[in-house]
Amino acid sequence: MTVSIPPRVLTVAGSDSGGGAGIQADLKTMLALGVHGMSVIAAVTAQNSLGVQGYWELPPEAVRAQLDSVLGDIGAQAVKTGMLASPALVETVAGALAAYPAPVIVDPVGVSKHGDTLLAPEAVETLRTRLLPVATVVTPNLWEVEQLTSVKVEDEDGLRRAADAVLELGPTWALIKGGHLPGRPVDLLTDGTAEYRFTADRLDNRHTHGTGCTLASAIASRLALGDDVPAAVGKAKEYVTGAIARGFPLGEGIGPVDHAWQWRP
Repeated sequence: MTVSIPPRVLTVAGSDSGGGAGIQADLKTMLALGVHGMSVIAAVTAQNSLGVQGYWELPPEAVRAQLDSVLGDIGAQAVKTGMLASPALVETVAGALAAYPAPVIVDPVGVSKHGDTLLAPEAVETLRTRLLPVATVVTPNLWEVEQLTSVKVEDEDGLRRAADAVLELGPTWALIKGGHLPGRPVDLLTDGTAEYRFTADRLDNRHTHGTGCTLASAIASRLALGDDVPAAVGKAKEYVTGAIARGFPLGEGIGPVDHAWQWRP
């Protein structure tokens, strides 16, 4: 019998003890989309539906050892980064990925869904100057755009200005997530020349924990499966929209999106 080996995708992020975001959401997304997920844990959070009660970074040498172990033996067709917490961890990850021949999807995680800070203020400049130039696609929401570029987006017309400011920091593509604007949600993807807009219905569901992690991991998975960037983003958006529609309550706060929605009756 011939065994088919699935494409491999690596996530470098923080662990979410509640299972809705971070490493856990990344691996669930990768499984749902048919790739083999692998993980480098950069931080551990104490987290539930109500928020983040605390987080602890791993030492940079532990993160580098995980990267070397996975990439040196198994390899990856795409890499996704999420919560990196500190300047030292951003520097470590950027250094390891700069020379690695696979697309890198950077989710520049700054705060959690509940508003808890997940990136030290002093790490923002390291993210700008070291990690974003390595990125194939960077996926900031509007708050993260402002954190990275000081550009404040107040309507759909401002999305391209935000994308251009992000592209000046070095990524090949910028996906600006406009879901927090009023009206129908619109995300803008551009490499500075081509431009694509992705729309979706606004869903009446508060259980959206993990959407950013899930979208970035879905893009990485689709790239590993052979899509180009616009196609990968389009298919990732479809997957995330379905997951949001079926988000479910857990605990007393904001529940997660349903990563397994395609498998349920």
